[in-house]
Amino acid sequence: MSQNVYVTIRDQISKFLEYLEIERNSSKLTIRNYRHYLNRFLNFSLSLRPPVSDPSEITSEVIRSYRLHLSRLADHNNLTLKRITQNYHLIALRAILKYMVKNDIKTLHPEKIDLPKAESRSLKFLNRAQMDRLLNMPDISGNQGLRDKAILELLFSTGLRVSELVRLNCDSVNLDNGEFGVIGKGGRTRVVFLSNSSAEWIKRYLKTRRDKCKALFIRYAGRKLNPPVNEEGLRLSVRSIQRIVEKYISKSRIPIKITPHGLRHTFATDLLANGADLRAIQEMLGHKNISTTQIYTHVTNPQLKEIHKKFHRKISAD
Repeated sequence: MSQNVYVTIRDQISKFLEYLEIERNSSKLTIRNYRHYLNRFLNFSLSLRPPVSDPSEITSEVIRSYRLHLSRLADHNNLTLKRITQNYHLIALRAILKYMVKNDIKTLHPEKIDLPKAESRSLKFLNRAQMDRLLNMPDISGNQGLRDKAILELLFSTGLRVSELVRLNCDSVNLDNGEFGVIGKGGRTRVVFLSNSSAEWIKRYLKTRRDKCKALFIRYAGRKLNPPVNEEGLRLSVRSIQRIVEKYISKSRIPIKITPHGLRHTFATDLLANGADLRAIQEMLGHKNISTTQIYTHVTNPQLKEIHKKFHRKISAD
């Protein structure tokens, strides 16, 4: 691209977001997050004196100032950004710099931005006894309780992401074969499998349905006060699923704050603890790289646990 054509950071952000949508097939959530992070950098760069609006004006000194800005940024409660959130901003910035370099736009090379070490995050999951306890929390005497029971069973049986679960339709799930396909992150398809228990609870829940909505899971609360414009308006949202899980975690008095993603972790750790192959778990979770799946080996490894027991007993006996 000729450098005689004036380009701006704002223009490049727009083109980069279009690239994510069209070429990378990124999810709406991913694009929304990138837009948020990059617009924050744009506002910062334009606030500098003199303002930085051209990609060629992005220098190591600008990045240093931006990192300082992120570390000091606070909300109305005077809470600063977590280190991992600061990293997300820098990851987005490196991504658009890489995009611009690839398209011959003169700018700072993305490798000039180093990511600081993020805070370590504990991997939250339930053991089998806690999971069984959670599954028994919904009151299955009513339609809503049956729906919630089916949701919890499905999350534990498949390891679905909550965004994947809310997109499911009644005809998406083959209850007889106990398997179905989903499209996950990056448009990657995979097959997930239902346990006999989850299939049975979904069947029981669907028998209570009298509506024509194609969504597998629908809302009941607020339908009279806030009737949907069409049947699709009955579909549960991501936030609704999160609230359902939070409700039963609280009801069960399990001392771990678990989200729907925590049930995905529970699915993976349960498989691994029972001897499942890491590559198979990678396929079932829809991870692009095995390195993502390997985080579960850090929290549950029966063989290492046995070695620890033997070694610890030996030390204690000395």
